[in-house]
Amino acid sequence: MRVGLVVETGEAREVADVALLLGYGATAVCPYLAFEVIDALGLDTPREDRSRRYVAALGKGLLKVMSKMGISCLSSYQGAQIFEAIGVGKAMIDRWLPGTASRIGGVGLAEIGREACLRHAAGYAEVIDATGDDEGVLDVGGAYAWRVGGERHLWSPATVASLQRAARLSDARSYEQYARAINDQGDLPFTLRGCWELVPGEAPVPIDEVEPATSIVRRFATGAMSFGSISKEAHENLAIAMNRIGGRSNSGEGGEDAARFVADDRGDLRRSAIKQVASARFGVTAHYLVNADELQIKIAQGAKPGEGGQLPGHKVDEAIARVRHSVPGVTLISPPPHHDIYSIEDLAQLIFDLKAVNDRARVSVKLVSEAGVGTIAAGVAKAHADAIHIAGHDGGTGASPLSSIQHAGAPWELGLAETHQVLSLNGLRARVRLQVDGQLKTGRDVAFAALLGADEFGFATAPLVASGCVMMRKCHLNTCPVGIATQDPVLRARFEGTPEHVINYLFFVAEELRGLMAAMGFRTIGAMVGRVDRIAPRPLDHPKARTLDFSSLLRVAHDPTRVAGGGGDAPIGGEGARPAPSLGPPSTDEALLDGARLSVKYGEPTTLQVALTNADRAFGARLAGEIARRHGEAGLRDGTVVVEATGTAGQSFGAFATRGMLLVLEGDANDYVGKGLSGGVLAVRPPARAGFRSQDGVIVGNTCLYGATAGRVFIAGQAGERFAVRNSGAVAVVEGVGAHACEYMTGGTVVVLGATGRNFGAGMSGGLAYVLDDDRALAARVNDTTVALEGVTAEDLSLLQELLEEHVAHTRSSHGRAILAGLSRRRFVKVMPHEWRRVLDLRPCPLKVG
Repeated sequence: MRVGLVVETGEAREVADVALLLGYGATAVCPYLAFEVIDALGLDTPREDRSRRYVAALGKGLLKVMSKMGISCLSSYQGAQIFEAIGVGKAMIDRWLPGTASRIGGVGLAEIGREACLRHAAGYAEVIDATGDDEGVLDVGGAYAWRVGGERHLWSPATVASLQRAARLSDARSYEQYARAINDQGDLPFTLRGCWELVPGEAPVPIDEVEPATSIVRRFATGAMSFGSISKEAHENLAIAMNRIGGRSNSGEGGEDAARFVADDRGDLRRSAIKQVASARFGVTAHYLVNADELQIKIAQGAKPGEGGQLPGHKVDEAIARVRHSVPGVTLISPPPHHDIYSIEDLAQLIFDLKAVNDRARVSVKLVSEAGVGTIAAGVAKAHADAIHIAGHDGGTGASPLSSIQHAGAPWELGLAETHQVLSLNGLRARVRLQVDGQLKTGRDVAFAALLGADEFGFATAPLVASGCVMMRKCHLNTCPVGIATQDPVLRARFEGTPEHVINYLFFVAEELRGLMAAMGFRTIGAMVGRVDRIAPRPLDHPKARTLDFSSLLRVAHDPTRVAGGGGDAPIGGEGARPAPSLGPPSTDEALLDGARLSVKYGEPTTLQVALTNADRAFGARLAGEIARRHGEAGLRDGTVVVEATGTAGQSFGAFATRGMLLVLEGDANDYVGKGLSGGVLAVRPPARAGFRSQDGVIVGNTCLYGATAGRVFIAGQAGERFAVRNSGAVAVVEGVGAHACEYMTGGTVVVLGATGRNFGAGMSGGLAYVLDDDRALAARVNDTTVALEGVTAEDLSLLQELLEEHVAHTRSSHGRAILAGLSRRRFVKVMPHEWRRVLDLRPCPLKVG
């Protein structure tokens, strides 16, 4: 451990190659062949600049890899071995990679050596071209995009054309051609399921006795692609199609225009039944939440697990900015999910919050396929989720970093099998529904997913292909030629997809599945869920494929509670999943709703007094949901429902509070005060008998105002860490904050009348913050990579006076009163995001509070 190890290799060239070597103990890496190739390119750029840029690109990529693992410094990443091997044999793992997860076995040293020799032979082979010159033979590649004569892809010009012909013409023969190309993968399979075959039943059933396609498609969903990542036309096309057939489309994390919540002139509903609640909280308001049949908490995404998404500023137009509560032209970053969910308890709290605001929707949690996901899923089931989504590594948009497309995540087959087994063995499987996605393309894919344990099935890329996508893989450039992954109005006008195209494709999948079910003797999907005994590895004539061991995946799991209860010894799925256990007895929140029913129904003013304890979680959320359901985004008149509370509030005090609600707490509150605030007003102040100055005490917990979109908060005291993370519209006055305040803020205004912790404004791209800086210490605490400090203008001072007066009126703060009396521009510093300053300089516009 006292020796530095330098790896000199010609094989390392990508970010993932270097990350792997460092992760297994290298101190430094010299990819000499990559440098030699750069030298030989003969470009106009000086050789030193080319090499420097290559090294800089590797450095940025390594930082991305480390950050999504939650690792801050290279010394912590080096030798950590935080990898999963896919297709590496046990002997190799035990001898050279001890401790690395490898669930399906695979190649050994002999196979690796054979491939090294083949690469060497190919590299030094010579051919004579037409001019008589000797040339080395190079593979044309094609790992990231399809190339003629290059690496094989399931999505090829032939399969894209076949599927689009089938979808547009409702041509069964074209679909059969497409399905045959996808399903028949030969001796060099693309997927794990390509290594398997379905075991037919001893007694096939007539196909007319099999569950009809109209019932099967109700188990289908489209993937979580946000409005912004794809165009309005493509997004709504998927929603209309799924609503027509009784399936579910997924909003993604980009929010949803409220105009889609009602049927259009043709009677079509463009609303996405699944509303995603991701770390970005873009557009997550009370109104958004109550217009959902399912609320999906996004913990991870299969295509790039651990990473937050990013929508470039050039794709953020007026409509997207309005839905996401941002400013046109400003880049929008989705923080990694650990910013508000640090533990399974935090996840349980968010599930509780969502069920409080919309008790009619089921709550699902999206997890990524990885080793150990079964344990996580068990915790999610115990946290009272109704459904669990397992996302595979395939798929994602073309905007995923190249290092993630090929080297992050795992096949959904691994994660789904483990999740089903762990839940079954722990008596939890009947408590939740399981959904899976990750490049499901055909009825055969769905059959394997059901047999491995899935109740429901997600499709993303294939419905887009049916809608016209030609797999250009330029999604991040805003240049999609068929109007799908673009916001350019000229390109969007080229979109020719219709709901019928998507519906035709999904019914073809369902009919193919019905034929397979009949051959296997299954009349319903429910009967085949979890029947891994009907999957068998098929003989493969390939030296690497023959080394795979699927015994751990194809192990039959039983629910001991079902067996003990007389359910028999058959494997079970989530068919008829029973409701999640009760979240507890009727709460103070229920009493609040009862007391405010006249306000909700008729808009009559109501004033209520309540005493709170820390068992009163998400206080106000149920009332907020009912107001939003009845009155929409506008809510009620300001101050219609006034609640005067005392005591200690539990977590999520005032979560999703809407316009018309004023909650005043004399006491203190736990974490997540004002989570998702949607227009309401909150005030927290210490009791009049408190023996401390308000500015000296922490009165609210961590992660307050996470994802707030509108409203005002006044806190006579200090807040914990991560105050106003992902705030996109609320106005807040607080008398001190911990570390990481205003992270990833995109809008709103925060006034801090006291000390701040470190890393203020990290990732902040919009909104403003004003900080009392009498000791001139703020400059050392802000994250200057994303924000700058500016002086306060006369207009700023007028705004500060207005907010301070309101703060004093709501909280009776003597500290606020003293600052108001001595208010001057010199005492405050304005925190301005670089991104917002850039946009304002390009297109001046007045700043709006909130």
